[in-house]
Amino acid sequence: MDTLRWQWQQAALLGAGTARAEFMRIRWRCLPSWELNHSSRRGEDVKCVAIFLVAIIICLVTVRQARPQSTGQGKWSEKARLPEPRGEVAVASVNGKIYVLGGSARGRDDQPLNEEYDPSTDRWRERAPMPVGLSHAGAVGMNGKVFVVGGFTRNVHMGALDVALEYDPARDSWRMLPPLKIPRGSVGVAALNGKVYAIGGRGVDTVTVATHEVYDPVTGKWSELAPLPKARDHLAVIAVDGRIHAIGGRFSGTADNTGMHDVYDPATNSWKSAAPLPTARSATAVTLYRNLIIVSGGECNDRKTFVENEAYDVKTDHWVSLAPMSIGRHGFRAVTVGEFAYFAGGAQGCGGGEISDTLLVFSLP
Repeated sequence: MDTLRWQWQQAALLGAGTARAEFMRIRWRCLPSWELNHSSRRGEDVKCVAIFLVAIIICLVTVRQARPQSTGQGKWSEKARLPEPRGEVAVASVNGKIYVLGGSARGRDDQPLNEEYDPSTDRWRERAPMPVGLSHAGAVGMNGKVFVVGGFTRNVHMGALDVALEYDPARDSWRMLPPLKIPRGSVGVAALNGKVYAIGGRGVDTVTVATHEVYDPVTGKWSELAPLPKARDHLAVIAVDGRIHAIGGRFSGTADNTGMHDVYDPATNSWKSAAPLPTARSATAVTLYRNLIIVSGGECNDRKTFVENEAYDVKTDHWVSLAPMSIGRHGFRAVTVGEFAYFAGGAQGCGGGEISDTLLVFSLP
């Protein structure tokens, strides 16, 4: 009985589908006893039926336990739409403003667009474009500036660049920074302790990488750090409480989506594992909202984009499910300003189809 319980718990940790498969395996292990030896092995049959029923109960309990707690809390709404539909964008916030950068729009896969949204007025305006067009770039706000790192110049993750840019909203001007050591797009970017971290991504050969570099504005140089435990791109990266979280992503295509959750400690230049993302997915949007790491959307589930909206509590190492989006999307990004989390653009269809001009807003009571 203990062996069966262990088998079911392991299956449940891998998901309901695996648990059902294990259910069928145990069922067929007992079935010959029921059908072939019923008249002569009644005692054995009773024992097998009991094991069978207990296995069903264990399956239901453990699969439920493996899922994140579902609160369904939160509310989604919309604000003023982007000036045009855009997918595979980068997004950052500085001084209470939101900047949506690059992506696919206006018939190009590598737009240099830079559009600013002011939450206080619910209005958009176009600002100085980037010096180079990009899609799948990473961006983060730090010290009053916007930093844009990496990206692709062609569709299907082609034309990875080693570019790094700095935007000054006060001057509405851009400047080129020293390039990355390794060109890559779909890179995760975060700011911590006055430095910019570029993690993972996909290189010029379209192969995912575990590369981890940090840019120091004081020295104007990039340095290599401990690589990701496993190479992947389209991952969610965010800094919280002195550490950097790398969540989800994919090893190759969307069939290789993962829920891996690695945490980097700059004090020791090392990684450790944390509770995995309950719904394995890539090309999500991530933001820190009310001390929760919120991971929303993603690509792709049975040819549909994900609607899941899951939040991680750093203090408890625990995930909860929040109110899902009404329509799934991927290739979008998120930032938090004040009491709201903002999610800009993206594609409602898999592979970049049905790009969106919506600015979604999520809030908790």
